[in-house]
Amino acid sequence: MAKPATNKKLNTKPTAQASLRGGPNWPLFVLALLGMAVSAYLTYSSWQGKLVAGCTVGSGCDVVLSSRWSTLFGMPTSFWGFLTYALLAAIAWNKRAAQQWKWAWVVSLFGLLYSLYLTSISLFVLQAACPYCLTSVGLMTLIFITVTFQRPARLPGFSWGPWLAKGVGGALVVILTLHLHYAGYLGKAEGPEDPWIQGLAQHLSKIDAKFYGASWCPHCADQKEMFGSSVKRLPYVECSPAGPSAPQADVCKEKNIQSYPTWIINGERYTGIQPLDSLAQISKYNAQGSKP
Repeated sequence: MAKPATNKKLNTKPTAQASLRGGPNWPLFVLALLGMAVSAYLTYSSWQGKLVAGCTVGSGCDVVLSSRWSTLFGMPTSFWGFLTYALLAAIAWNKRAAQQWKWAWVVSLFGLLYSLYLTSISLFVLQAACPYCLTSVGLMTLIFITVTFQRPARLPGFSWGPWLAKGVGGALVVILTLHLHYAGYLGKAEGPEDPWIQGLAQHLSKIDAKFYGASWCPHCADQKEMFGSSVKRLPYVECSPAGPSAPQADVCKEKNIQSYPTWIINGERYTGIQPLDSLAQISKYNAQGSKP
């Protein structure tokens, strides 16, 4: 009776050791570091307001990195990508094989599906491509494939059917929610017009000022949002009526509009988002009442 008990005790030790990795997941860690480098560079360039290397004004990467899909919750989309890669790099050091694989697979699945969503927007909506973004998609794809083939041989209670249903289903719900956000369906509803802002918008139109922008430009959207319900009163000129890949509107070519938004007020040119008080001062807007 003693021998079977001894054998059972000895056999449990290798099983416990097999559930632990001997070191970090180097393939996952290295790929995650490369992704962090790409996304960190894009984030830094966005915060500095600079074009990335090899990208010129109006080029494919400029169109993609200037679109409304290039930001999320006030931060560059690449910043969230950096956090995703950083999380994968941290997961690579988890020595519990089963736990590491599950976390890495779920995170990389979401990262891949979200990257594919943004890539489809880039190619079919913006009709432009960004080499840096495509590089990030390639890295996330390699990470997902690598992690999938690293599945531990022993994974108690694991079944691909329920695992895929939960993982893919959950990721698609999140991505659909983000899509509704990008499309503006989750934005705040319009309220009543503020008298001071309404007067400023009307004044800008009266003095024949012009606000040149593009429908896909996030900074133009931010500028319009400042006017709230009075946005319809702005002297707005759409420079890209046929989309970012189409030629610029003739009226914008004549004025040599090279970036959005651009204001021309009393013959002077002002580029970038302009605060309301600056627009009031530049246009010599005087009105009773206080600013909001």
